[in-house]
Parts: sequence; C-alpha cells; structure tokens
Amino acid sequence: MTSNAGADVDVVCLGESMVTFVPSAPGRLADVPSFARTIGGAESNVACALAAAGHRAKWVGRVGTDGFGEHLVEAIAAYGVDTSAVARDPERPTGVYFRTATDRATSDHEVVYYRAGSAASAMSPETVPWETVGGGRVLHLSGITAALSEDCLALMRELVGGRPGRPLVSFDVNHRAGLWRDGRGPEVLLGLVRGADVVFVGEDEAEEAWGVVGPDAVRELLPEPAVLVVKRGGDGAVAFERGAATRTAVPATRTAVPAPRVDVVAPVGAGDAFAAGFLSATLRGLGVKERLRHGHLMAAAALTVPGDLAVPARRSHADRLAALSDDAWGRLRLGPGWTGDHQEVRTP
Repeated sequence: MTSNAGADVDVVCLGESMVTFVPSAPGRLADVPSFARTIGGAESNVACALAAAGHRAKWVGRVGTDGFGEHLVEAIAAYGVDTSAVARDPERPTGVYFRTATDRATSDHEVVYYRAGSAASAMSPETVPWETVGGGRVLHLSGITAALSEDCLALMRELVGGRPGRPLVSFDVNHRAGLWRDGRGPEVLLGLVRGADVVFVGEDEAEEAWGVVGPDAVRELLPEPAVLVVKRGGDGAVAFERGAATRTAVPATRTAVPAPRVDVVAPVGAGDAFAAGFLSATLRGLGVKERLRHGHLMAAAALTVPGDLAVPARRSHADRLAALSDDAWGRLRLGPGWTGDHQEVRTP
C-alpha cells in the first residue's frame, strides 16, 4: 500500500455535513426560544481543523441545491478547505439538525435530525468516483456515513477495501445508536474498521457497541488496524501501533498519554478535533506520543470555545507544549484563549 506521498492533497474527508441549529439558552428543545445557525459534520469538522492547522484538506460530500447547502459549502470553504468535489443534488434537501447545549454523553442531551432522504444519503460508489476521494495522502471516514443509507454503506465498504494504491485510511467509529434503527450498527462498524489503517474509538462507545471494556480489550477485538487509538475522555488516550509492513494480531507498542486539564466552555467537537490533531502530527511524521499530545491539544482548542470548531494553536506553540516533559505536561491547565500567541498556559 502506498502513502500517496506526492499527492496534492494531504487529507480527503468524506461524509455528510449539515446545518446545525444551536440553542440561545440552556434547556429542553421545547423551551429554547431561539437558535443560531452554524455547521456540523464529523468529517467536515476534521477537514476544517486540518486546514486551519496549515494542511491541504478536501471535503467530499453532497448537498441540496438550496440555501442551506450553499451556506455549508461557503462556510467550510472559508476555513481553507477544498470543496470543489462537493456535489449538488437538485432532488434532495440538505440535512439539518437541532441540539441542546448539554453534553452529548448526558441523559439531558437532545438532538433532532432532519436528514432522512438528504442529498448526502445518495452518496454511493456510482455518485462518488474513486478519483474524487483517492488522491490524498490520507482518506478520513466515519461510521456516521455508513448509517445514512444502503448506498452510503456500499460506498464505505468499497473505500475500506483493499484497493491497490489506496491512501492511508483513517476511520472514526462515531457509533450513533439512534441512526441504526435496525440494530445492526455494531456489526457493520466492526467490519468497516477492520479494513482501516488508523482507527479512533471512544472507550465508552466501544463498550456500548461491542461490550468490551478497556483499551486492551478493544485492541484484542480489533487487531487489524496498524494504529488503534482508544479515547478515554478526561483520562486521556491510548494508542496501539505496530509495523505497517505486516497485519499481525500482536501490537508493537502501547502508548498512553493523559489529557491536560481543560476549563471546558462547550463539550462538543472534541472528538473530531482530536482526530484532526492526531492526523496532523501523523502527516508530519511525529512519534506516537507526540501524535496523541497534538490530538489532546486540538481537542482542548475545541473544548474552550462555544462551537464545534476552533482555530488551533499555532504550530510552534503546539509543538512546544507537545514537547514538554511528562511532569510539565501533567501540570497543564488550558482555558479559554490559551491558543492565542500571547496567552499563558496556567499550571497549578
């Protein structure tokens, strides 16, 4: 498998992006008086974060020929993302959704999707040619796309297949039980991630989907990916890595890196930002410990702003923090504004 080192694009991200309506105040959706319009989509979030970090990122998706679709493409392009391959569907609408201000992991969180029959659900091997997605160094996917339609699932299976010369395939599990009304999500996702090269999965979602507890149990279930990252929220992340030349069941390394303490403004967007930080460091050829730290730093940037997306710290600033000793890293505390050039990082 080649890394497409000479590609004009660093990362191609494929998936549905939707117009998101975020509440003007806390509370139930039934009680929120008004909403502000923004954008949301796991894969486009990663593309935007990577572009903001200085990488050549491309988003491939499908939107309706409506005002929401126009807004999405313009907003994502404003981050410096290449949107030239986004298709417009005159017969299907752009998806939208509404959410509450609470953490997605809490029982109080509400989200209502209006995405059934959306333009993105018409993505398929026929509507998304390989030439559109296969030209980057990395192809980033997520499990959300597979749940949109049978055509989308067929596309995902083709993209994680063993096509000669494919780029490095990155896959964020993003298990959303509510999208899999037939209950087959865990089985489908398990098959998809086993074909990927780099896999991101939350410890909690692995337990929910597959009934496995702890990073080592996840690795035992998923020996195939060359790199498996198990995210543990505030407890950090664990990466399992082996040599790329073979696909054996024995991991070469197990690296755990704690997350810095963060003064959270809004608990959304951190997972996508973590993937972007990790992939950014991967593209730069950094070691696994540094990749995990850059993932944490990009996640901290997202957690300390109100929306899903944040401008990351300058590369020199992030590199300085990622190079700290273990003791100094353990004392980091990141709050709003920490990514600014002159913002001091507080330690206790």
